[in-house]
Amino acid sequence: MLGSSRSRHRLTTALAGFGLLVTGAALQVGTAAAPAHAATTYRVLFDDGHAEEAGNADWIISTSKPDPLAQDSSPSSETDWTGALSSWGVALQKTGSYSMKTATSALTYGGSSTTDLSNFDALVLPEPNTLFTTAEKTAIMNFVKAGGGLFMVSDHTGADRNNDGEDAVEILNDLMTNNSVDSTDPFGFSIDSLDISSGYPAAISDSSDPVLNGSFGTVTKSLIADGTTATLKPSDNSAVKGLVYRSGYSGNTGAFFATSTFGSGRVAFWGDSSPIDDGTGQSGNTLYDGWNDSGATNAALALNATAWLTGASSGSSGGGGGGGGTCTSAQLLGNPGFESGNTTWTASSGVITSSSSEAARTGSYKAWLDGYGSAHTDTLSQSVTIPSGCSATLSFYLHIDTAETTTSTAYDKLTVTAGSTTLATYSNLNAASGYVLKSFDVSSLAGTTATIKFTGVEGSTLQTSFVVDDTALNVS
Repeated sequence: MLGSSRSRHRLTTALAGFGLLVTGAALQVGTAAAPAHAATTYRVLFDDGHAEEAGNADWIISTSKPDPLAQDSSPSSETDWTGALSSWGVALQKTGSYSMKTATSALTYGGSSTTDLSNFDALVLPEPNTLFTTAEKTAIMNFVKAGGGLFMVSDHTGADRNNDGEDAVEILNDLMTNNSVDSTDPFGFSIDSLDISSGYPAAISDSSDPVLNGSFGTVTKSLIADGTTATLKPSDNSAVKGLVYRSGYSGNTGAFFATSTFGSGRVAFWGDSSPIDDGTGQSGNTLYDGWNDSGATNAALALNATAWLTGASSGSSGGGGGGGGTCTSAQLLGNPGFESGNTTWTASSGVITSSSSEAARTGSYKAWLDGYGSAHTDTLSQSVTIPSGCSATLSFYLHIDTAETTTSTAYDKLTVTAGSTTLATYSNLNAASGYVLKSFDVSSLAGTTATIKFTGVEGSTLQTSFVVDDTALNVS
């Protein structure tokens, strides 16, 4: 339960020596150190020049345009930026690997404006509601052909939010079939004219697909709340691939999420805007939190797809090219600062919390293990695939608070493991004020899928709280 209160916590700190047990080649880093970020910045442009805020829509990452950092330069919570897509934007921003802008005017490619597509690795079209001009369609198609990523988010047929006679289904189909670059079904799919009222489309089983099994988590299901699907045409483009399907459908029909390639670029399609809606935005809009819907894994799907489209994730989807033997720098943990609440991680009840009884290092949420003053065990874990050929470092900030007075006995312990390797064991003897940065070399796990796990075991009396925040698994 989020925001749980542990009334028996004693929140004074006992400084009681050091009993750290570390195995392997773990490196301890002091509090002055900063988390490592990937050297490469992946650039994403979100479109807001085609009525993406019309009617009840609010498909923006921030009201500050073109640069969301002008609203908050270091967002820790999705509400630090205003818009129904702010969770998407903030999650990318917090990795330290992405730079985002919002386009409010005509899309161009090869021009001099700061939002020209030549300045970006991927373009997101979040349910456009006005037709793209001929020049814009040429720009978009040439951008993808030259190696850019295109993320098309549709909605159901008839979702004409600005009453101009066009909806996202018609607009995106027009982009694909009525452009000067290639109008012969270039991506290998067409968007269906449907209004599917509800459902939880399931992902296919493909452990090698970087969109379904990426650095932001594993995708199992998505959400339809008045949306549509696509019909695939692999005879037109053999790279097209359905990843998530409406119940009862498979193969070339009923694809709710699909990927493809065009030229040197990559393409992703999603059949509804509800999954990217985080439930918060500008006043006057009635929004639905599909991003955190408990029956789906929409955040992981959106973020993994963004990583794939920008080239931030290795591997291939949709049958196209992909990462080779070299390592792409990235931060692999999903929901690393816990600000998306109880998502991505698997945790005991009450562990991921915004309770004010223990302060988060940044933002509102953290992972709080134990602290009950009675026999208790808490766990927190996340499985992550570490690409072959990568150097990998696991880091996190840890605060230990205890009511124990002993200077010699470890009554309460926190064990940190990566796969079958125990990285460190902390105890009530390591209690200290504030957070301390911990860092470990886990390069030996490259080429495997490993579970990062924190296990807190508390004795029968006197509480010890192990509080974790701002995790990262950086590869390079």
